[in-house]
Amino acid sequence: MRPAARLLSGTLRTAALGLALSLALGIGKPVLERSVYLGRLLAMQPPPQVAHPVPNARGRLRDSWHASRNGGRRHEGIDIFAPRGSPVRATTEGIVLRRGQNRLGGKVVWVLGPGGHRHYYAHLDAYSQIRTGERIVAGTPVGYVGDSGNAKGTPTHLHYGIYTTSGAVNPYPYIRERRPERAPPQ
Repeated sequence: MRPAARLLSGTLRTAALGLALSLALGIGKPVLERSVYLGRLLAMQPPPQVAHPVPNARGRLRDSWHASRNGGRRHEGIDIFAPRGSPVRATTEGIVLRRGQNRLGGKVVWVLGPGGHRHYYAHLDAYSQIRTGERIVAGTPVGYVGDSGNAKGTPTHLHYGIYTTSGAVNPYPYIRERRPERAPPQ
């Protein structure tokens, strides 16, 4: 297949996937506009670094990836400890795939980001005003730190995970820790 035909074929596949996903979400912006954005989002390269999801927890970030969990499980994310109610912000732009509950994570939000990476925010105390199918930018509040799900009664924290098409990856190296900027010399 010629390179131009391959590119067109890949673009059509991406657009078709975007259209199918937008039809499945079925709410928010018009379907065509949403499918164009989804196609672009899926075709983007995932960012090498993402924004910190709990800005007021800086300096408390620890790598808890693959720590042992009950039932022989491994931790597929990191825990970011912060006071209850601290805002949790989207680490990338994307589409809110799900805002709901599950047994382990309690109150959770899933965001589809660039390159098809899914960003998982769990143990929330409450949700922000986001809706499933909504397009968001990095820094958009998605919820508030809590201890819902199987974290009930533990110190309040956000469980943050990143899932690629190959499975979970350690989010710790991706989170950008901003250092205070120094004033330029006088």
